[in-house]
Amino acid sequence: MQVAKPTGPGLLKRPYNWIQEDSLAGMARRKALMGYIFLVPTMFGLMVFTVGPVFVSFALSLFSWNVIDPPEFIGVENYSRLLKDEVVITSFSNTAIFVFLTVSLQMTLALLLALAIQQKIARWLRYTYRTAFFIPLLTSSAAIAIVMAYMFNKDFGPINYYLGMVGIPRVSWLSSSQVVLITIVLTYVWQHLGFTLIVFTGGLGNMSKDVQEAADVDGASGLRRLWHITLPMLSPTILFAAVVGVISALQIFDQPYVLTRGGPGDSSRTVVMVIFEAAFKNLQIGYGSAIAVILFLVILLVTAFQFWLSKRWVFYQ
Repeated sequence: MQVAKPTGPGLLKRPYNWIQEDSLAGMARRKALMGYIFLVPTMFGLMVFTVGPVFVSFALSLFSWNVIDPPEFIGVENYSRLLKDEVVITSFSNTAIFVFLTVSLQMTLALLLALAIQQKIARWLRYTYRTAFFIPLLTSSAAIAIVMAYMFNKDFGPINYYLGMVGIPRVSWLSSSQVVLITIVLTYVWQHLGFTLIVFTGGLGNMSKDVQEAADVDGASGLRRLWHITLPMLSPTILFAAVVGVISALQIFDQPYVLTRGGPGDSSRTVVMVIFEAAFKNLQIGYGSAIAVILFLVILLVTAFQFWLSKRWVFYQ
């Protein structure tokens, strides 16, 4: 049946297919509603397991609570205490040094390896290299730390054995306060290098072929091409890798806990280790929550600074 077109003086004219348009609008609303329904489980999990604990930590940081006795409101006393706690200050210092060394080394090695893998080699060999570097990331951090404790052992570890073969004396990798943080950095980078490598490999693979061909025509090659073409085009990927790497490194716990328990002394104690010891070993839930809140704010500020700084060196195609 054909629907007549509504007409008449003073009547707003509508197209003859107004019924079809209303049907399409209703269908769009139903699709949007269905999308929101599918988002409900994800949003619920996010609120319960991420946003909720953050607000609970903020609240607990204002109390003194040992789990057994009822919590006692003490205001900002926990924050005043941690500002005077030398162990907390040392842990933040250790974590800052660890983040700087780890992110710098990890991104440099990953970029060099990604550039090497992208050269004209067989595809199967390229996939083999990617898989080999990515496998450690799938392994338990605790298991890797146990293996590395054997590798870095001063007396019978393979690393000191091969160093001795070239005339280098034994290094106290796990018992020297000057070296232990470097040991943890090497362990962490070895495990997480594969993730950054995959990110850089993907970024290099998505670069515009036209720009690279134009560079070849202009005679750009070597370091000149890397500095003026490859790195600017890869800058969004570098920003992503840097942000994710810093956030992950600021939360380091497994490797130093298994390898050294924070020793010798406090030379390898990190912020998350102090949070764990305060909250779960000493049952100082409020104090541990206060340290966690400070770490959360540090991660937030560092990430915001990275994005602000990226306006000067990140170029989007």
